Amino acid sequence: MKTEKTSKNAAYTGLVAAVAASSCCIPPVIALIAGVGGSASALSWMEPFRPYLIGLAIVAIGYAWYNYLKPVKAEDCCEVDAKPKWFQTKGFLIGITLFAAVSIAFPYYSSIFYPDNKKEVVVVSQSDIQTVNFNVKGMTCASCEEHVKHAVNELEGIVDVKASYEKANAEVEFDNTKTTKEDIIKAIDATGYKVINK
Repeated sequence: MKTEKTSKNAAYTGLVAAVAASSCCIPPVIALIAGVGGSASALSWMEPFRPYLIGLAIVAIGYAWYNYLKPVKAEDCCEVDAKPKWFQTKGFLIGITLFAAVSIAFPYYSSIFYPDNKKEVVVVSQSDIQTVNFNVKGMTCASCEEHVKHAVNELEGIVDVKASYEKANAEVEFDNTKTTKEDIIKAIDATGYKVINK
């Protein structure tokens, strides 16, 4: 009975750790869907803990599988219920394992949730095109990059946006007759990430 409870707790711990490992990347997508961009970076402080949370998820779910697959001792065979509880089934563990894997991998496929809002820009004069590199604080994953690109592309006159969480920047090419550097800074700041070279 104690092993069953431990196995259940391990599975739930693994699930929570897996979701927490991507919690820095999930809010930008939720913020986009809900239309509350400023809360996107609310959990970005958790990103440094991501490797530890992934490790905890793997160990906890591995332990739950170990308890499920280990051979039953002769003295424990009489304690086995005729029908195991739902959380003791193989289906439960498979579901927890798959959900944890999908949660951990979220930063790598989160861009599919962002609609393509890039517009065709008609440039009257090449001399009006300006490229500015903004240092952006708070981006921690590909989902953050997509959130920044999406917000900037909402402005008129944006030719191209490249955001990088690794370089902590956003390079924006725009028509300065249709939008300004200040408008771009406001759009980035509205996501919850902050431009630090104003």
